[in-house]
Amino acid sequence: MSGLALDGSTSILIIPILAALLMAVLPDFRLSARLNALSAFLTLAAAFSLLFYRPEPGSFIVVDDLNIVFLLLNTFVAFTTSVFSASYIGHELEIGRLTPSHLRFYHAMYQVLLFAMNLALLANNIGLIWVAIEVATLTTVLMVGIYQTQEAIEAAWKYFILGSVGIALALFGTILVYMAARPIVGEGVDGMVWTVLLRHAADFDPALLNLAFIFLLLGYGTKAGLVPLHAWLPDAHAEGPTPISAVLSGLLLNVALYAVLRFKLLLAANPMAIAPGPMLVTMGLVSLVFAGFMLYRRRDMKRMFAFSSIEHMGIIAFAFGMGGPLANFAGLLHMTMHSLTKSAIFFAVGHVAQAKSTQKMAEIGGLTQSHPPLGWGLVLGVLAIAGLPPFGVFMSEFLIVSATFGRQPLLALALVIGLLVAFGALILRMQGLAFGAPKGTMAPVKASYVPLALHLALVLIAGFYLPAPLVAWFQHVANMLG
Repeated sequence: MSGLALDGSTSILIIPILAALLMAVLPDFRLSARLNALSAFLTLAAAFSLLFYRPEPGSFIVVDDLNIVFLLLNTFVAFTTSVFSASYIGHELEIGRLTPSHLRFYHAMYQVLLFAMNLALLANNIGLIWVAIEVATLTTVLMVGIYQTQEAIEAAWKYFILGSVGIALALFGTILVYMAARPIVGEGVDGMVWTVLLRHAADFDPALLNLAFIFLLLGYGTKAGLVPLHAWLPDAHAEGPTPISAVLSGLLLNVALYAVLRFKLLLAANPMAIAPGPMLVTMGLVSLVFAGFMLYRRRDMKRMFAFSSIEHMGIIAFAFGMGGPLANFAGLLHMTMHSLTKSAIFFAVGHVAQAKSTQKMAEIGGLTQSHPPLGWGLVLGVLAIAGLPPFGVFMSEFLIVSATFGRQPLLALALVIGLLVAFGALILRMQGLAFGAPKGTMAPVKASYVPLALHLALVLIAGFYLPAPLVAWFQHVANMLG
């Protein structure tokens, strides 16, 4: 392996770890915030370098067309969120909600989280994927409870307990895959190497693979926020720092779904195994419909958008469960659009909560008058995530519905009903927050508008135009997914 390959495959992991160690001891939070953004940018640059040179797969690291999609999205949103985080966390220090020691911990954990997510995406070992997602879970548990209020600690414990149940199920599924592989590839590391498993999957015991996938879907489905394993997600969003809400919705849920897709490919390579698609379709549709109705009952901004994340993860799981070139393409596009849009919404919501000193929607109104950039940014974000044209989310949802109508018209009807239910709730809540007479405090806030504007601009452009190389790339990955 050449030096270039070594640099390209390891810098994505080395940069966050070195930055975390440094930020854990830096006393100046402003310097830590700048270093946090700089290291996230360097990690993004390292991810882009993989477009031009890919190292050969090893026993622990692999780079292919599938994980590069997730890596680029992961590192881009992590970078823009780090820019937003600088102003958000600085305000939390000014008002006394966090101390300098809290900020050192926060910035160090942010980089550890980025490392763990990237490791999960790069891992060529199914055990390493499990370890990386567990590290990401424990890191976010600590960050959710950083305010140390009763509600934050309760949310962190709930996340920890439910996440531990999920990760235990995923571990059992991983062990079952190893047991299925052992008679064919032998004992040792090869029995857990993804590229080796995929080559020999057709010869594995289908009964073990079937059972393994059920446990893996339940386990990693917990991390992805799919119903009925979603209960940790609204509390974690509501009580943790808003940048972590953006990372949870925009990135960590994708990483968990990525693990499911990897194992879905394994089952697809075995002609005697069950089809994983119907299980993904069922969980996705249930998540969509359930979250759509729950949106009407939310009274907290961040909880509402947490249920919106559950809804959209359901849509993405549904698309990948339907399978086929068009549905898979639409699923990849929707995942990208959701990550960009939902993180933008949390950028706006975080600063709104700081300006109004509350997250309760009944105490917030007239944002377009009291805080025009934040108010209109929130309006555009909600219109985009609700699926209105000309935003990119409309395009991806249209493609998913079209792909479903051609194969299962009744499922398409249920999908459309779920989308309309969620659409009504989001538009209703947006009107109360953004328009009418201003409510609550009118305090100014030092906001980072560039990440918000950049994400919304990308989602808007995607509704009109997708570059031909991006379309070809997504089409190739969609064909890989089967």
